[in-house]
Amino acid sequence: MTDIKTLALKYGGYTSLDKVYLDQLLAGKSDQEQLALITPPPSVVNAYFAELYQKKSPQAATDYFAELSQELNLYNTEPTFTLENKPFIRLNLSGKSFGFCYEKEGLGRIFSEHEEAITDELLFEIAQIFPHQLVFEESGKIYMKELGEEEVVSVESLTPLTDLETLADGRKRLKGYSQEDLLQEAKSFSGKFYYRSENRTAMLYID
Repeated sequence: MTDIKTLALKYGGYTSLDKVYLDQLLAGKSDQEQLALITPPPSVVNAYFAELYQKKSPQAATDYFAELSQELNLYNTEPTFTLENKPFIRLNLSGKSFGFCYEKEGLGRIFSEHEEAITDELLFEIAQIFPHQLVFEESGKIYMKELGEEEVVSVESLTPLTDLETLADGRKRLKGYSQEDLLQEAKSFSGKFYYRSENRTAMLYID
């Protein structure tokens, strides 16, 4: 694990002028207590995430939060709005409150403040916010993971609006300009679905 003072200087808003103060603040504390003390509050994490998202890219924003989650042990397998013991990113989806955290390295989790139905429309809305991620449902929970490398080896036109692509790793990908048309065509396929949206193009990966 990186030295706690190094983490405080990099992520916690402290500067080199605070080193003596940090020594006093952290003295006698356990590793977990030290991490809690130097972890920036949710408002700061959300503000910096939003700034990166707007000024750089969604990729830059999630990279920052993924790094922060790993270095400060912000991974959370049971996130809730009522017990926010670790910072998470707040999202507004169709006027409703959702959160985004990492369960573990490389695996993001989207969760709602109140119980909400998981629909194709919701999954595509999340995919629009994070175009570099694959969004999927598993055991009644919503997850995201990095897109990764992909190579298209063949393309078949199913309708004027939807194509079927075969990827080098054997997966199928439906790609189109109409979510409704794409979802209609998807009814002919079985397997695990991963949702993606980029540049007004909806995609469904079938594993």
